Amino acid sequence: MFQDLHQSVLLEPAVNALDINPSGHYLDGTFGRGGHSRLLLEALGESGRLSVIDCDPEALAFAEALAQEDNRVTVLAGDFETVLADLKAQGQQFDGVLFDFGVSSPQIDDASRGFSFQKDGPLDMRMNNQAGDSAADWLNHADVDEMKRVFWRYGEEKNAGRIARAIVDRREESPLVNTADLVEVVKTVNKPHPKEKKHPATRVFQAVRIHVNNELGQIEAVLPSALEVLKPGGRMVVISFHSLEDRIVKRYMRDMSKAESVDRRMPVLPDRLRPALLKIISKPVKAQDVDDNVRARSAIMRVAEKL
Repeated sequence: MFQDLHQSVLLEPAVNALDINPSGHYLDGTFGRGGHSRLLLEALGESGRLSVIDCDPEALAFAEALAQEDNRVTVLAGDFETVLADLKAQGQQFDGVLFDFGVSSPQIDDASRGFSFQKDGPLDMRMNNQAGDSAADWLNHADVDEMKRVFWRYGEEKNAGRIARAIVDRREESPLVNTADLVEVVKTVNKPHPKEKKHPATRVFQAVRIHVNNELGQIEAVLPSALEVLKPGGRMVVISFHSLEDRIVKRYMRDMSKAESVDRRMPVLPDRLRPALLKIISKPVKAQDVDDNVRARSAIMRVAEKL
């Protein structure tokens, strides 16, 4: 089951950045197909432990298979925001935490998951396709203003309003069911152009996926939780795949690497101010040698250590 179905981006740099303690306890917050986890296990000794999180039923099947092969692995099912909140409430502590945000290649390549605009399949896009509203559910009921906000905020789609209105016009005739239905509508506004490298529906698909899975909201919530479950001296390693994700990570690490500032106009006692909690370890690391993997070209990794 563990043949190399998916090459994890920044595989060795990410695991190396964790500065592994062979007897430590580590958390892979986004298991996927387990590329990072398997390499991390190679660096751990017999007393080391690894906890892994995922909400995708297929990814969880891979994770459970790995746990059966290696008793150092514990599988935690659920979205990483919820699981991290539970771990924090339990007082769990880790020597390092790794996140590899975004959608994985196996999810994109499986037409039945509905992530790809290049393959026709059910208009789903849920990371956990057994819970919550699908992309079709949302697109067939959201109003024009809501869709416009989502397409612009999460996809930076310049024709957001026109595409939203085109979707409403289309669903009055028949609901959007498959990915091809959404592509067809977007193309009525974003006309394909031979000199344009990006597919006309790229930004809309990204925006819908982010919205349906509340991806940015989860990242904003999970980073503080990850810091709380991290031991002093432990590393937080985060891989992002587009600027919206990376902006959140960059801002959080930057803010936590500085002590809370003093407003001299207010009577605040110095011992009430938050000290710096993180130390940024290195400059951002970008993926290299990705000519044969277009999806990895935007990957960027940030590393910080808890003080």
